[in-house]
Amino acid sequence: MIVKNSRWLAGLLILAASLLVGFQSPAQGVKATWVWQTELIEDGGGHLLDFARQEGINLIYLQINRDLPKATYETFIQNAHKEAIAVHALGGDPGWALQEHQDRMLGLADWTMNYNASVSPENQFDGIHLDIEPYVLPQWNTNKQAVISSWESNLKAFLAKTSGSSLELGIDIPFWFDDTKTSEGGSLNEWLMNSFDHVTVLAYRNEVDTEHGIVYLSKDELALADRLGKQVLVAVNTKEMPGEAHTSFYGRGKDQMNQSLRQLSGELSSHASFAGIAIHDFRNWENMPGGGGGGGTDPGGEQPGTDPNPPINPDPTPDPDPGAGDRVPDADPVNRDQIVRGTYIWDANEVLQNGQEILDFAKEKNLNWLYVRLDLQQPFSAYSSFVKQASAAGIEVHAMGGHPIWALQENRPKMMKLVKYVKDYNRAVQGDERFHGIHLDIEPYVLPEWRSDPQGVIAQWTSNLDAFVTELKKDSNLQASMDLAVWLDKYKAPGEDISLSKWMINRMDHVSLMAFRDKAGGSNGIVNVSKEEIAFANELGKPILLSVEMKESREGNHITFYEEGAQYMEGELAKLPDLLKSSPSYTGNVVHAYSYWKNAKP
Repeated sequence: MIVKNSRWLAGLLILAASLLVGFQSPAQGVKATWVWQTELIEDGGGHLLDFARQEGINLIYLQINRDLPKATYETFIQNAHKEAIAVHALGGDPGWALQEHQDRMLGLADWTMNYNASVSPENQFDGIHLDIEPYVLPQWNTNKQAVISSWESNLKAFLAKTSGSSLELGIDIPFWFDDTKTSEGGSLNEWLMNSFDHVTVLAYRNEVDTEHGIVYLSKDELALADRLGKQVLVAVNTKEMPGEAHTSFYGRGKDQMNQSLRQLSGELSSHASFAGIAIHDFRNWENMPGGGGGGGTDPGGEQPGTDPNPPINPDPTPDPDPGAGDRVPDADPVNRDQIVRGTYIWDANEVLQNGQEILDFAKEKNLNWLYVRLDLQQPFSAYSSFVKQASAAGIEVHAMGGHPIWALQENRPKMMKLVKYVKDYNRAVQGDERFHGIHLDIEPYVLPEWRSDPQGVIAQWTSNLDAFVTELKKDSNLQASMDLAVWLDKYKAPGEDISLSKWMINRMDHVSLMAFRDKAGGSNGIVNVSKEEIAFANELGKPILLSVEMKESREGNHITFYEEGAQYMEGELAKLPDLLKSSPSYTGNVVHAYSYWKNAKP
């Protein structure tokens, strides 16, 4: 038994009493999953827990979003515990292995322990789970032992912080760590197993007992855990992996995966250390082809809007006189004598905790544009100093938010909450502390509804965007902008004979086109994949930014500059002004994203 916090079991039904703990004997087995979309719990997590019930999940690794109120976590954890499901706070990033980001790891520990101390036992987290994967950092290839040493130091600080708590501590490890050494020359796997209550081995294959199947890949870890008296979960993958289909059950379907996992549990049951299976991750598992539990409803149990074709007004007239006293003040202008160079700040805590580091990076990279995701629980004072310093450095700061479900009509209030926050903020601060606009990243094509009814989703999405711009503009000059996929031009705007891309470009003050390619020219380069949208923007007289990717991509190396590195990317971006000199709409470039760019290869 390795779940230490079992107080939540009190009062459960006989079924739960028979389980006793989240980690059971291999005969029953743990069945875990990762949940990266914290929005799924905002309604109490009904849809997520229904799926868990159908699939026999009894452990959830739940990513922590500090933007959510404490009551949201309380309700979800209470509901999960009623179903005899343990919930572990999930966090991690490759950068957490580096000494300069130790405080972010410790912040997760502090937040979780402070939360547990403030709520009743039945609403407490049962553990903390770390997913760090430092081997994707460029430093791993140039000085692996320095990264490992730094990672060890950070983990020791984390373990010291959580020492004495009742929290179960777990960590993900790859199957190929067998020969990796600690800074002192010992086995890294052995040190991790001894340090944590359990490890989850990422044995990502879709065959059980072949020469390089799951059993073979995980045998050394299980043998080591048997010797140490520790417990192991063996993890499989359900994400579509183009070019690496052997690493995922995506193409096999749910039924075949379930059959394989039953076989796997049987073959590994002879190991005392084998505690069960983990499936990565909920969203991809739910959307896998094939039979099995789960379904095609929207994440979080949210259903599409009742009106499949809401009225669209592509160019509503704003209120001509909203009243001087109610008008949102403009941000002080930023003098820019060059094209836009920007990036995305996705981690809402980065600005709050590492604002100076961001500004130093912006200066180094000659940036004049930032999209910054906001934590709407923070007071206005949390952002005013950063925006003021950015303005002094000639940088426009645009507030950012978004989620695929924001395309659905019932989630329009989430979008309007961001609008209200930014307007109220701009009214409360000085001119050089104000945001210049609001940028949306929504991308509803990852939702199951898109596959079954894309036009219905588009109707709701455009209606929400129309409402967003109308609300933003009626009493402010804040810029409205959004990310736009290069292939959306093949869809039509609802009720109109124009491209969806053209409608969106026209409705926004500017768009950032996700032209994710690793070369400027050529038949499959940035310019060519952007040509339809650039033509629309030229016709409409609207600015367009070209966004490029620095994150490692499973869709192919041509999608990202991850393999080539930052210097090569700069060389390709430098070609764009000349290649697009006849396109007045081209305004500059944005790199996705800060967290990847700062750790990119030189």
